[in-house]
Amino acid sequence: MEKIATREAYGKALVKLGAQNPQVVVLDADLSKSTKTNNFQKVYPERFFNMGIAEQNMIGTAAGFAIAGKIPFASTFAVFATGRAFEQIRNSIAYSRLNVKIAATHAGLTVGEDGASHQAILDISLMRSLPDMTVLVPCDGVEAEQAVFAAAAMDGPVYIRLGRSAVPILHAGGDRFAIGKGEELRQGADVSLLACGIMVAEALKAAEELEAEGVSARVLNIASIKPLDVETIVKAARETGAIVTAEEHSIIGGLGSAVAEVLAEHCPVPMERVGIKDVFGESGKPQELLDKYGLTAKDIKAAAYRVIKKK
Repeated sequence: MEKIATREAYGKALVKLGAQNPQVVVLDADLSKSTKTNNFQKVYPERFFNMGIAEQNMIGTAAGFAIAGKIPFASTFAVFATGRAFEQIRNSIAYSRLNVKIAATHAGLTVGEDGASHQAILDISLMRSLPDMTVLVPCDGVEAEQAVFAAAAMDGPVYIRLGRSAVPILHAGGDRFAIGKGEELRQGADVSLLACGIMVAEALKAAEELEAEGVSARVLNIASIKPLDVETIVKAARETGAIVTAEEHSIIGGLGSAVAEVLAEHCPVPMERVGIKDVFGESGKPQELLDKYGLTAKDIKAAAYRVIKKK
């Protein structure tokens, strides 16, 4: 299966978007080779701004561009974008509801050997807590490109979470991404597996293994964390009676928390959360870390069996 990192797809998408919309500008905090915004820089140098290792200033500058009528994409590693610049995002962008797109790469454990200091495992929680902030977590390169275009088309602040490692391409080029909508990738009647980002491919793998063992698992790709597709989630809960969420993020405040909130209010059913269990990561190869912290198809499958028993 063909693989591409969502950060790679992001860099290519910016070039396409820049050709279509001259109002798009790109800012980076001295990491353009890693975030792949250097692709845009090569084609549109007059619309690219390297802000240096000054993430807070980058966000403030992006706010200024938005006020001036531009569509700024501000990029750096997720841990810096959401951690170091949180106050500026809150006060300068979210509070003012400015049209700034924060596209952060190297999210989650799969940043790998850079270790816990660079592994953003709280970013979804931070961004979804901000009023009026849209939060998107594409699962593959195709969806990452479509998320970039969808973010540019809407008016308001958006956080796009992107990864370092190559992931399988699960979508055909003709698919159309919609903010606020979940996507059913596989039908099932016994349990629903809801995943985002790199965990979508793992959920599909788990569903295939479950099917071989006589368990029918529905798989939903929840790339739009906020706004959340409440209707689709409630439908899955009612029809399958059991929910498993999977994310490369802490189980506190991310996809699992968002889905739990929906179920508690609309359709309480047994639920299991697959994610990072309230701990920091460590240095290691991406797959080694996913194995150690329980973020694999095997872990999703085990959670599915546990939650089915609770029905």
